[in-house]
Amino acid sequence: MTPNGLIQIALFCLVVLVLTRPLGGYMTRVFAGERTLLSPVLAPVEKLVYRLGGVDAGREQHWLTYTIAMLLFHVGGFLLLYALMRVQDLLPFNPQGMAAVAPDLAFNTAISFITNTNWQNYGGESTMGYLVQMLGLTHQNFLSAATGIVLGMALIRGFSRASAQTVGNFWVDITRCTLYVLLPICVVFTLALVWQGIPQTLGPYVDAATLDGGKQTIALGPVASQVAIKMLGTNGGGFFNANAAHPFENPTALSNFLQMVSIFALGAALTNVFGRMVGNEKQGWAILAAMGVLFVAGVGVTYWAEASGTPALNALGLSGGNMEGKELRFGIVASALFAVITTAASCGAVNAMHDSFTALGGMIPLINMELGEIIVGGVGAGLYGMLLFVVITMFVAGLMVGRTPEYVGKKIEAKEVKMAMLAILILPLMMLGWTAVATVLPSAVASINNPGPHGFSEILYAFTSATANNGSAFGGLTGNTFFYNLTLASSMFVGRFLMIVPAMALAGALAAKKTVPASAGTFPTTGGLFVGLLVGVILIVGGLTFFPALSLGPIVEHLAAAAGQSFGAGG
Repeated sequence: MTPNGLIQIALFCLVVLVLTRPLGGYMTRVFAGERTLLSPVLAPVEKLVYRLGGVDAGREQHWLTYTIAMLLFHVGGFLLLYALMRVQDLLPFNPQGMAAVAPDLAFNTAISFITNTNWQNYGGESTMGYLVQMLGLTHQNFLSAATGIVLGMALIRGFSRASAQTVGNFWVDITRCTLYVLLPICVVFTLALVWQGIPQTLGPYVDAATLDGGKQTIALGPVASQVAIKMLGTNGGGFFNANAAHPFENPTALSNFLQMVSIFALGAALTNVFGRMVGNEKQGWAILAAMGVLFVAGVGVTYWAEASGTPALNALGLSGGNMEGKELRFGIVASALFAVITTAASCGAVNAMHDSFTALGGMIPLINMELGEIIVGGVGAGLYGMLLFVVITMFVAGLMVGRTPEYVGKKIEAKEVKMAMLAILILPLMMLGWTAVATVLPSAVASINNPGPHGFSEILYAFTSATANNGSAFGGLTGNTFFYNLTLASSMFVGRFLMIVPAMALAGALAAKKTVPASAGTFPTTGGLFVGLLVGVILIVGGLTFFPALSLGPIVEHLAAAAGQSFGAGG
């Protein structure tokens, strides 16, 4: 660990903090339907969308109607994306003549992109044509990101409203989110990425002559526009197989920094939206502080582990840190920081091979996802995941003092606690359940690249990443098989939509409650005590749930590596 590395981490945190309040204020105005700087241009477009869709913008929806509208919207998105991939060979804007995608892979990919996971069991430049990349994948990147944000907004309204039967209008929310938030930022971001050297073209791939007289095909395409929304929307799906490690997706240190900031920008801003809408910005800062504590701790461990290197190389006097699987352009600190950011948020883009990280370095991204990616998290999803833990935390605090727990003026009763616990417990059911099946099924075990605990970590990471809607992978697992395509798809679907239903039920229950004035016995939720209790509850729940599995994977691998035994490339 060097002063230069610590400065890079501190600079990243500072930039995210500086952006949080202005972005939060802008998003609050957008979802309240207030006038913004873009309203003169976009308001007519917004009204046209409502007219064409038959949407009454002034009519709000009950939480159940809101949820059903969201689910039906994604059924349509799944069918469209699946159909595009299955008939890709017949479509235009396919200069390389890409074949139709196989049924099981198309099913897995369609589920992946509508759930904001972007798990990819394929190489983009060798599988997907330009039209599928744009109309199918990039299109879903916008809509799945917008869905996460508006669901977060629905839960915020649950806390901020009193005696209400509605939580907003899904069609209005997703239109405003796409028009006023995602599209404008992505237009500017795309131009910045093109400036940094990322291609944006519909031209065919280019053949170049190598120095030894051979031929190399250089893949191109509409890359910058997809990179912009995959980062801002915490989607993560790469245009190229190497993702953000590819020089055409992430060519410079500046592009790398901009991409890291964009992953956290909207998720952090939503905490400020929460504070504004409940009438106390300090509430939002307290939630962001809890996220920040977990994030900084994770970055510290990962950076230390990678900078310390592997025991085998250190024994030979080669103690320059673990550079295996990392881009020389970025080095250890930027690779470690990117890995923690992309798994703290549900992004999944990678600029280094996580499979080559040390055992402890690879464990932190795994833990980030197992906690539900609530450390800023995916746009919207991170906030409503964290608010579920807030409900549990206030329940625990209420038990300690013998009072009915309350948060921002809302009493937390049995129904709310049950809905929060149901949403939280859905994740380990998929993560651990399918991992257990895959470790005893011979055909599934055959897909791993390493024996012993590292191979177990590869399987655990895959199902954790899918269920948490992250999409990153250790890279040592061959996932494009019938078993993994179907089981990972089921994990992605359950991790996204079966968590949303109880969260939305919680939003509806809270919105219907009256607001209770604070009293002398009300537990303060804007200070260090609350932040510490929230962090403690998160770690206790995560530890009790996942520590046994981690002990079988990265922990035992670390202990074995210290004793001179290696199981994986980075171990």
